[in-house]
Amino acid sequence: MSSKSNPLRFAVGLAALCAASGALAADLMQVYRDALSYDAQYAAARATAAAGRERLPQALAGLLPSVNATGSTYWNGSHYDYRPGGSSATQSYRNRYNTNSYGASLTQPLFRWQNWVQYDQAKLLVMQAEATFAQAGQELIVRVAQAYFDVLFASENLRAVQAEKTAIGQQLEQAKKNFEVGTATITDTYESQSRFDLARAKEIAAESELEVKRYALRALIGNEPGELNRLKDKAVVQPPQPASMEPWVEAAERDSFLVQAQQAAAEAAGRAVEVSRAGHYPTLDVVANYSANSSPGQFGIGEIDTRTRQLGLQLNIPIFQGGAVNSRTREAAAKRDAELSALDNARRNSALNARQAYLGVVSGLAQVRALEAALVSGLSSLESNRLGYEVGVRINIDVLNAENQVYVTRRDLAKARLDTLLAQLKLKAAVGTLGEADLEQINALLEIQ
Repeated sequence: MSSKSNPLRFAVGLAALCAASGALAADLMQVYRDALSYDAQYAAARATAAAGRERLPQALAGLLPSVNATGSTYWNGSHYDYRPGGSSATQSYRNRYNTNSYGASLTQPLFRWQNWVQYDQAKLLVMQAEATFAQAGQELIVRVAQAYFDVLFASENLRAVQAEKTAIGQQLEQAKKNFEVGTATITDTYESQSRFDLARAKEIAAESELEVKRYALRALIGNEPGELNRLKDKAVVQPPQPASMEPWVEAAERDSFLVQAQQAAAEAAGRAVEVSRAGHYPTLDVVANYSANSSPGQFGIGEIDTRTRQLGLQLNIPIFQGGAVNSRTREAAAKRDAELSALDNARRNSALNARQAYLGVVSGLAQVRALEAALVSGLSSLESNRLGYEVGVRINIDVLNAENQVYVTRRDLAKARLDTLLAQLKLKAAVGTLGEADLEQINALLEIQ
């Protein structure tokens, strides 16, 4: 090949290198950061929090002065007829002139109790918005971990099914050879073929499931994650600290972001009752006005300029408003009671979430230990059955059953580990302490395989 083809070869090699770098394994933190900037649900929560923060400056405006300016200009025309007494002659007069005016007014509330209460209420509503946004951040961590682990398990399941199919295929070939040389019956061949066909069907289903889980993760982060880091074989999942359920439950009832958000909502609803009741209270404002008018004098002669300045207090005392204030107060009180009931419900749900997550971690750890022991036993059983098959004391179906049990145990062990890690995240989320540091600890348990 001529030297002129070198640039083409370089370009092809560069493209291959870029493709290879894009296919590097993605860890959990990288996937999480992609989700932070792409996930629509989290973006909506961020925008909702930004909108909620605007409640405070809006309420503060009710305590600050308001200034308005006005201005106008008019072109005027008048026409009138005049008939002197005893005369039939009519004299007509037309007058065209321009008038201008402008003015400014300032109002500074001195006593408007509802405005002060609304300012306190706005602070609570901002607290609610922040707590809700923090909850959305914790939920994003859990959703990312769930989607990531779903892909890992689906991949692990596919690997187990493929390994099972490969082993069954080897047993099928061996059964066929043994039948040909007369050391085995045709039954072994039929059994192996049946197992092989079933394994192939399971492989197709596992491939489809993996593709679905990868698509769910891609929808969360906005790109193809490539090969994901897997859980280390020697990864150790730590038990929860404290190792008692009740401290977690108490913390969830007190510190959960769901509880914090609902607590703020209930207190804000209590302030709303005061706002409605303040409709009975008088208001007192400082009022300042300035106005200027310019118009022609009588009969269009000359020009008149008028300046007016006012400064004073304006008192408004509500006397009767048709029962509207009482009705709004009752409505606000009912809404406050509803928010208080919702607060009780939030505490109960948070406690339930903490109990479920704690039990998920504890039972998951026990299940991991049991499956690890079962895997050791299963591998020993498989080795014994293979040896027994070689010496003729075991039949082919015994080896296939032992192999299948090993694959199932490995798959179940992988799922138990991943479920336990996810339960740990949910337990932290239930008490409102879940953060990136917890995700980084789990990420340290992953490696490229």
